[in-house]
Formats: sequence, C-alpha cells, structure tokens
Amino acid sequence: MRKPNPGATRRSAARLAAVQALYSMEITGVTAEQALVEFRQRLDSEPRGKLAEPDMDLVALLVRGASFDGGDLDAHIARGLARDWTVDRLESVLRAILRAGAYELKARPQTPARVAITEYVDVTHAFYSGPEPGLVNAVMDRMARALRPAEFEGGGAAAS
Repeated sequence: MRKPNPGATRRSAARLAAVQALYSMEITGVTAEQALVEFRQRLDSEPRGKLAEPDMDLVALLVRGASFDGGDLDAHIARGLARDWTVDRLESVLRAILRAGAYELKARPQTPARVAITEYVDVTHAFYSGPEPGLVNAVMDRMARALRPAEFEGGGAAAS
C-alpha cells in the first residue's frame, strides 16, 4: 500500500482552495489579494479536523496568476470548449476550476500535464456529480495538448 504524500496532499488542498478563492472573487468582486486574506482568515478561524493544510504559496500563485492572466486563460479555455459553448456560458465554479487549471498548465511546468488534469477533475468531483468532471477532463486535455505538446508526443490519453 502506498504511503500518502503530504506535499501532494497539500498541493491538492491548495488547488481546491484556489478554486474557492477564484469563485469568491467572481461572485463578490473582491481582488485577488482580498480573496487570499479572506481565505487565510477563514482557514485560521475554522477547525481543520482531518483536512489537509493547503500549500498557501501554491494557493497564492494560482489565485494571483489566474486573476492577472484571465483574458489569455479564457482564450485557452474557449479553444478547449465545444464550438457551441463559450467561457461566459460556463457556471462560475467551472470557470474558476478551468482558469486555475489553465494557469497551472501554463505556468507550472513542474506539474506534469496529466497530473494537473487529474487534480482538477478531482476538484470538479468535489462540486459536481454529473457530467461536469468529464467536461473539465476534456477541456484540460485539449489545453494541455496545446500548451505542452511535448508531453503528449507518442500518443496516450490524458488521465481521467
């Protein structure tokens, strides 16, 4: 049986936290810095229980990066969507997931594309039980193949 990797667990928690912060920014109109401060305050005031402490450096990187680079990221997302869909038609949570995922694919080459895809599909499962994880998988796979073609040379499907 494999031992849990605390660093990987903290990065997974960071991705979920970044999506929550990006969603909060869209709904309330707060800045990335305000969203990060509010998230940190909530984190400090709530009992953690068995939940992993998120890697706050990664949370901050994803939130700031997705916020700053939003227009470019939305263009990547739009290219990954079916022709009859636009980024604006996506639900706010899905937009936040895909923006964080797009930014990580673009800016964090140390995260293998297939790992990023799997991570954001897992985040999607935290919010949805319908077809949304499949949508995120497909869009992330298309973005990954466009942003990191070398990782996909030789074939092979992306992780589900």
